[in-house]
Amino acid sequence: MAELNLKQITDKLNEEFTSEERRLIFWYDDNAEFSEEIDNIELINAKVLRLEKDNQLYIKYFLEMEDRETSYLVYAPFPKPDIRENHLADTIHYSREFFVDRASLICADLNIADEYKPIIQKYVKFFAAQERLHRFYAIDVSEYDRLSIETTLISCICKIKISSFEESLRIILSDENLEENKYITELEKYGLTEAFWQQAEITFGYLDSEPTLEKLLMSLFITYAVKVMQCEVPTAWKPYISHKSGSVMAFLDNYMNNSLFSERFDELSAIIYNTIDGYKILSALPVENLLDCCIFRGIDEIILSWIKERLENEDTAATLMERTIPEISILRRKMHFGKNFRNEYFVLENAYYIIKDTNYSSVTNINDIVQNYTSVWYKTDMRYRYFNYYYDKLASDSDFEKLRTLVENIYTNDYLDRITVNWCNSFSESGGKTYISVQQNFYNDNVKNAKDRVCVIISDALRYEVGRTLLEELEADEKCSAKISVMQSVLPSKTQTGMAALLPHNTYTLNADMKAEVDGKVCDTTDAREAQLKKYEPASRCVQFDALTKMNMTELREVFTDQKVVYVYHNQIDACGDDAKTEDEVFKACEEAVEEIAKLIRRLTTSANTSHFFVTADHGFLYKRDKIYESAKISGISKQAAYYGKRFAFYGEQLKTEGVRSIALNTIYSDCDGYVFSPVGTDIIKSPGSGLNYVHGGCSPQEMLVPVIEVKTERSYTETKKAPISLITPVKKITNLVLNLEFFQSEAVSDVVKEAVYKVFFVSEDGETISNENFILAEKTDADAIHRIFKLRFSLKNKAYDSKQHYYLVAVDDSNGMEALRTEFIIDIAFAGNFGF
Repeated sequence: MAELNLKQITDKLNEEFTSEERRLIFWYDDNAEFSEEIDNIELINAKVLRLEKDNQLYIKYFLEMEDRETSYLVYAPFPKPDIRENHLADTIHYSREFFVDRASLICADLNIADEYKPIIQKYVKFFAAQERLHRFYAIDVSEYDRLSIETTLISCICKIKISSFEESLRIILSDENLEENKYITELEKYGLTEAFWQQAEITFGYLDSEPTLEKLLMSLFITYAVKVMQCEVPTAWKPYISHKSGSVMAFLDNYMNNSLFSERFDELSAIIYNTIDGYKILSALPVENLLDCCIFRGIDEIILSWIKERLENEDTAATLMERTIPEISILRRKMHFGKNFRNEYFVLENAYYIIKDTNYSSVTNINDIVQNYTSVWYKTDMRYRYFNYYYDKLASDSDFEKLRTLVENIYTNDYLDRITVNWCNSFSESGGKTYISVQQNFYNDNVKNAKDRVCVIISDALRYEVGRTLLEELEADEKCSAKISVMQSVLPSKTQTGMAALLPHNTYTLNADMKAEVDGKVCDTTDAREAQLKKYEPASRCVQFDALTKMNMTELREVFTDQKVVYVYHNQIDACGDDAKTEDEVFKACEEAVEEIAKLIRRLTTSANTSHFFVTADHGFLYKRDKIYESAKISGISKQAAYYGKRFAFYGEQLKTEGVRSIALNTIYSDCDGYVFSPVGTDIIKSPGSGLNYVHGGCSPQEMLVPVIEVKTERSYTETKKAPISLITPVKKITNLVLNLEFFQSEAVSDVVKEAVYKVFFVSEDGETISNENFILAEKTDADAIHRIFKLRFSLKNKAYDSKQHYYLVAVDDSNGMEALRTEFIIDIAFAGNFGF
C-alpha cells in the first residue's frame, strides 16, 4: 500500500539516527513530493525540522546556538540552493544528506521492473497526493508495463477500481461537456493526454493528428453503423471508419446496454447523429440496410416512416429482409431505441392487421358467425382497441392522422358494418337463438353444482375480446389454469338486464317499467342481489370490487370464510364508457380492468383461500372513435316506444321500420308480450343526451357475446423454468473476426416454461468481453422446432488471440445475470491484432 513509501523512508532514516552522537541529516525534496507526509514521520532518536527558503539563517542559528544536542532531520520541500545562496552550506558540509525519489519507492512497492521506472517518474506529479497514490495502489494489475501503468493512471483519474481504458472512457464520456471535459483536463494536468490518445488508437484504431472526444465518438458510431448495415459506405464517413470494428462494436454494445450509462449513450448518439447529418445520409440508403442497426434514434424514425407509408397505401405485403411489418415492429421494439418508439410500433403493428384482414362479408349463418367471431374475428376488435390505446399515448399524433383515418374507415365500413348487419339479420331470423349458452342459465351451468367455493367476478361491459386479453394475462401466471367459453347475453344487452340474468332464479321477466325481474323482484343493488343469491345458496355473499380493494387480509377472510359462493361486481369499463367526458378513454379502461381482475384473483388466492373463479360480464359494447353523423341515427322510434335506449327499444307490436330488427320478448323473458327492437348494424336510435361513440344494449356480437372464463389457481408453488437455449452451429474454431451462429430454443414457451431474454457474447478466460453483445428473446410458442431457431452475428475485438488459450461463448439471463450457456472455442486468427481481416 501507499503507506509503505513512508514506512520505507522512516526505517531508513531511523537507521541513520541509531548513533548516540548527535546527527544532522538534510533532505532536499526537489518536487515537494513528501511535503504533506513529512509531519507523519516518526523518528526514534531525532526530530523533524522544516526548512523554508526564507528561514535559512534562523535554522543555522537554531542548530548551532540554541539546540546543539538533539539530532534533527532538516526537511526542505525545494531543490538544494546554489552554494552562494545556501547559508547552511558549511553546516551541511559536516552533516549528511538524504536522497529519495518517489518513483523508486513505488517501483519497489509494486514490483515494477526497473525498465519501467522512467514511466513512473514521467508521471510522478500524479503521485504527490496520498489520495491519488492510494487509488493507484488499490487497483490490481497482474503485470506492469508501459501500457498497464498508463491505463491504471487514466483509471485513477476517472476514479474507477479496475485498470481499464474502456471503463475509463465511459466515465470520461459521462461528463456532459465534450469540448471542455473535466477528465481530459485532469489528464492534461498530469501529462497523460498523449497516453490517452495512444490508448484510443490501440483499443479502437482511432488515429488523428488533432484528436478530440467528438471525433473519437464519430469514429466509434460510424464504424459500428457501417459494420452492421453492410452497404456502400457514404463518402463522408470513410475517414472515420476504424479497422478495429469488433472492439468498437463490443464497446458500444456494452455502453448502450449498461443501465448506468444508457441515458448518456442516448445523448451522445443524438450528438453524433446531428454532427454527421445522419438523417440526410441514412435516409438515402435502402431501408433494409438499416433494419439491424440500433445505435441511432433517427433510424427508427426512418423505419417508422417507411412502414407508415406502406400501410397508408395498404401495402401489407411489404417486407424488409424477408420480415413482415409486424415482425419488423417486434424486432425494432426489442432494440435499444425501441423503448422510445414502443407506442408507434404498436400502432403500426395493429394497423397492419386491420388493413390486411378485411374479408368479413361471406358468413351469414348465426352458428358460423359465432364460430368465426370467437376464433378469428374478435382479433379485429382487439387490434382496433390496441390501435387506439397506443395511438392515444403518442406524444404527437399528427403524423399518424392519415393512417388513423384509414384504419377507422376499414374498421367501421369493412368490418363493423358488415359483421354487425349479418349478425343482426341472422339473429332475428333464428328467433334470437345462437345455440350457445345463454346468460339466464349462467348460475345453473357454472356455479350451482361446484364442489368448492366459487368466486364470480362480473365485470361490467367486459366484452369477449377483452376477456381474451384477460385469458392471456392469466395463462402467463404459472399458478393459474384458465379456459374461456362464450355466452349469449340477453336483449337489451345492458347492465340492468344482464346483471339480473346472472343471478340464480326460476323466473326471469320484465315488469311494467321494462326492468328485468328475477323471481318477481328487481335486483339493482348489491343488497338486493345478495338476498336473491342467498335464496338459492344461503352460504353466499355479494360485494363490490372497490370495497374489496380497501380491505386488509383479515377483512377479506371475513367476507369469504364459510361462504360457498361470492359474487364480486367490478365496474371499470362501463363507468368510463357511459360518461361522455371519458368515453374516449374506454380502451384504457379495458386495459386497467384486465390488470385489476388478474390482481384480484391473485390476491384472493393468497389472502382469502379461494382458488375457483368465474369471470364474466353483463354485456359488451360497441365503440367507434369518429364522430357519429346524423345519417347513422334512426329517427321516429322513440316517440312510440314503451322504453328505449340508443341501441334498443321496447314495443308492444311489430314495426315496419327500416334499419331495425326485432325479437319477440317471450323468447327471452317469461310471460312477456311485445318485442325488443335493435338497429341493424352499428346505427343508434336518435335520442337526447351525449355519449354516442360508446354504446351498448343492442344486437351485435360485440355487445351480446360475453366471455365466461373459468380460473383455477394454486397457492402452492408450481415448478417453472426459463425457456432454455443451446448453440446448434457445430463450429468450435473461429478463424475470422466476424461469424454467424445459430441457436435453438429447445422448449416452447408454455405454462411451465417461461419466456426469457439472454445476452450472448464472447469472453476470454480471464473474463474480458471480446465481442459485441447480442440478445435472444426466447419467447417462441411454436410446437414446430424449426420456428425456434435464432441466427446471430458476432464481431470479435481486433486484438491478438492465442490459439492455445481458452475463449468462451456465454449466454447470460438478462433478468438476473445468471449464466445459462458456456461453450469453449478456439480462436485462431492470423494478424487479428493489426488488421481488420
